[in-house]
Amino acid sequence: MSHHYSGPNFGFPWGDSRLDLTDVYAFPKPGDAAKSILIVDVHPSSTLTGPQEPTTAEPFAPNAMYELKIDTNGDAIADIAYRMRVSRSAGGDQSATLFRVVGAQAAGTAEGGQVIVDKAPVSTGRDALVTEGNGHRFFAGWRSEPFFFDPLGALNNLQFTGSDFFADKNVCSIVLEVPNSVLGPEPVGVWARTLDNSGGSWVQAERGARPQQAVFLSGSERGNYNAGEPVDDTRFISVFAHSLEHSGGYSPEQAARVASTLLPDIMYYDPTLPASFPHNGRTLTDDAADTFIAILTNGKITGDSVGPHGDLLGEFPYVGPPHGP
Repeated sequence: MSHHYSGPNFGFPWGDSRLDLTDVYAFPKPGDAAKSILIVDVHPSSTLTGPQEPTTAEPFAPNAMYELKIDTNGDAIADIAYRMRVSRSAGGDQSATLFRVVGAQAAGTAEGGQVIVDKAPVSTGRDALVTEGNGHRFFAGWRSEPFFFDPLGALNNLQFTGSDFFADKNVCSIVLEVPNSVLGPEPVGVWARTLDNSGGSWVQAERGARPQQAVFLSGSERGNYNAGEPVDDTRFISVFAHSLEHSGGYSPEQAARVASTLLPDIMYYDPTLPASFPHNGRTLTDDAADTFIAILTNGKITGDSVGPHGDLLGEFPYVGPPHGP
């Protein structure tokens, strides 16, 4: 399920679908090796368990911050952060402001930083409203869900039917096109998080990079895991290992070794090489679910017989137009 439905009982973090981080993608821009595409998806358009009901039509939460973290030196601490805030107009439309923060402040939660785009319109229809500023291209709004998987089969004791739950669903995408020069000269580590300040201070609701492990491996520690930082992820190795022993029949030693390869929860990305999950970034067509299921089951199950969606675009923002009217 990627990071979909990572709250209690396969619901949403804090009961708010707009805070649900679903996926992170990073890949070289097609046709331009000097630039990269970074995508953070949030807000599934439908509930999963029980009666499948639509979530709120409002794309992003005005009291939230959506953040992409980038580690440039391999210490699992952010050196660059892109932060998006949205505001609501009198007519109900949303506009987004994107900030870029570098240095020690990138690891924190304070607002501010360099404004990359200001008051960019948030897309709610089929047309992608794209904004450019400071050498970046930016999109935020509803899109066709690119993730493909059979989550109901996964919840049914991994009895997959090949039915793609997400084929007709939507998601809210934040898409950036960035010059590789802003990422630095070395490979980077990438992850995302959502934060909420309804209580008057910023609190992290969810974070992650590698798909599905936050949902299937964090067990009773899911809340602590979602609130944690990658630099501290060694504390979850035993939790992951216990889940792997149960799901895949790993020995304790094998489970600990595999768990240590999944943490810290960071996606490594070298923009000079082709993207291919899990080795380098992630494209919109990489079958990350099959990769994870094979790990989860120790190779006993290698896929769910679901493939990529056919509505992806060949140009920015790459994620297809949303379903519906």
